[in-house]
Amino acid sequence: MQKRVLVVDDEPDVVTYICSLLEDNGFETSSAADGEEAMKKVLEQRPDCVTLDISMPHTSGVRFYRWLKENPDTKDIPVIIVTGISDEFKRFISTRRQVPPPEGYLSKPIEQESLLMLVRALCEKGKSP
Repeated sequence: MQKRVLVVDDEPDVVTYICSLLEDNGFETSSAADGEEAMKKVLEQRPDCVTLDISMPHTSGVRFYRWLKENPDTKDIPVIIVTGISDEFKRFISTRRQVPPPEGYLSKPIEQESLLMLVRALCEKGKSP
């Protein structure tokens, strides 16, 4: 069975790029343009992994991440932060005590092989029932 990845980003070109790359490499994908839409899709689809932009309208990536990791039913879904925000943000989110640090972090522009290796590794861990 194909592993499912939810791509959360408000930039259509980035969504198309990531989804195409993952689909070309055997993954099933869906997308959300903001954190609010992502919350609905996580509950409906139970993805194996999420790629998440931070700066988005409506519900931000940070708010979605906090919701995902605080929810007992979704906290085990691995998240790869994919953002153009600096390394300072990586240090910031990795030191929050309320939620664990993300399982992966990639800066834009995205290096294809790095994204694929990270998604494969996280999807192999499996998801909680």
